[in-house]
Amino acid sequence: MRRVTTVSDSILVAAKPLDVYEQISDPRLMGRWSPENLGATIREPRESSYAGMEFDGVNKRGLTKWVTRCVVTAADPGERFAFQVQAIGAREPWIRAGIASWEYRFTQEDGGTRVTETWTDDRRRWPNAAVQVFDRIVTGGDTFAQFQAKNIARTLRNLKKQLEQAG
Repeated sequence: MRRVTTVSDSILVAAKPLDVYEQISDPRLMGRWSPENLGATIREPRESSYAGMEFDGVNKRGLTKWVTRCVVTAADPGERFAFQVQAIGAREPWIRAGIASWEYRFTQEDGGTRVTETWTDDRRRWPNAAVQVFDRIVTGGDTFAQFQAKNIARTLRNLKKQLEQAG
């Protein structure tokens, strides 16, 4: 079976691209929408996100909690925000490895902004057999691609609901 390494979904949000970008590009706010992320701490805060910015994300699935070290790879206001997860650990992100990349694109459409969220599996050096076993254990039976497709859909629905209610 061929391994799926990228999943993506999108939703139309009744808001301007720059307004949606400003929310998504602040990793401290992601916990408002994500089913797993609880927010983040920016390592060297500035007024806005920038390529090279590092943040530590706090995540929880069931009873398991972990921290990731992430590096912003794109911060183009109103257009694109992306980051790579480069380290992980229970309390501190001490295990350095290619883990995943996340990207958000913002496209102006009639009635608002098309927000596209994409997850890419960066565990390229892992053997497929190890990935399949690991994924099914930590997701409760799914591959990470299947699991992240569900998370992305929930995140986008939550984002749309909150931004449109606030707008």
